[in-house]
Amino acid sequence: MELLQLDLQMFAGEKTEKATPKKRQESRKKGQVAKSTDVNSAFVLLAVFLVLSFTGSSMGNIVTSIFRESFTQYIHMPFTSENIHLIFIELLIQGIWVVAPVMLVAVVAGVAATYLQIGFLFSAEAIKFNLNKINPLQGAKRIFSIRSIVELLKSILKILLIGTVTFTILWLHVDEIFNLSQKTLYDALALVAKLTIQMGIGASIALLFLAILDYLYQRYDFEKNIRMSKQDIKDEYKKTEGDPLIKSKIKQKQMEMATRRMMQEVPNADVVITNPTHFAIALKYDDSNMDAPYVVAKGVDFIALKIKETAKEHDIVTVENRPLARALYDKVEIGQAIPDEFFKAVAEVLAYVYRLKQNV
Repeated sequence: MELLQLDLQMFAGEKTEKATPKKRQESRKKGQVAKSTDVNSAFVLLAVFLVLSFTGSSMGNIVTSIFRESFTQYIHMPFTSENIHLIFIELLIQGIWVVAPVMLVAVVAGVAATYLQIGFLFSAEAIKFNLNKINPLQGAKRIFSIRSIVELLKSILKILLIGTVTFTILWLHVDEIFNLSQKTLYDALALVAKLTIQMGIGASIALLFLAILDYLYQRYDFEKNIRMSKQDIKDEYKKTEGDPLIKSKIKQKQMEMATRRMMQEVPNADVVITNPTHFAIALKYDDSNMDAPYVVAKGVDFIALKIKETAKEHDIVTVENRPLARALYDKVEIGQAIPDEFFKAVAEVLAYVYRLKQNV
């Protein structure tokens, strides 16, 4: 028996359940999300090489202009601090025109790749100082973990795939590469630039393919790490909704308080209509407050018995009417006036009560 209980406890502690929305939200606040860095790298590389393919000629013209001015104008200028400052500013501006588009596109691509994976997220938890990050034992566990083996295999696969793509592109242009020595400097540089862009775009597409697979793996690994046990879900429910035992006790106390308040109104009733044993409905008619009689108390079984006992103690007339008592209990709440359909029956009961009081 003890072994069976131990097995049940161990099973309850196994993290086999999907994470709840609350657990996902808490993990997200801590910066724990499914994210692949390879997606960012692939997006940035692809965006940069696409920009270079469209703007490469204009960038080449700017660089050529820089060299031309350097060898034709700047070389003949006197070596003074003013001239050096002027040359530096001009070269800086022209360099910005070359680098700025590439840098801007790289930043936009990196932000877009992150947003596509995790949306907008700012978390300070990820940059908080944590001694576990420099703990040698924790570091050794990370080095020899399954995740590190997967990362090693990913790196090998990236090297093989990207190397294959670049080698294939070079092999397809091997004749042009061997003839570089016979080309002019401008044609040789143009060929190198073209091959570089082709290899860059090809490698970026290959890396993007691997990045998609890596993102799927990261999603799987993330879902696995945030799994919850059945006990975790129960504990979370208790924290969120409250302990069911405590909630039932609170509800019981509320019902007891409501019953006491209701019983305090019974002595003010004009009549109590009974089933006679299961239901009891206490009615009062006050034409200054309501146009029709209203229910001051109602109950079934034990509560009905208490209403009848209280009515007897305060000389409240009790009238037995089985169908009327049951119908009023089902359709009228405490404090509400009786519906029109019960006017005639209740009026007959009240008339009977008033006649009894007059005879007394």
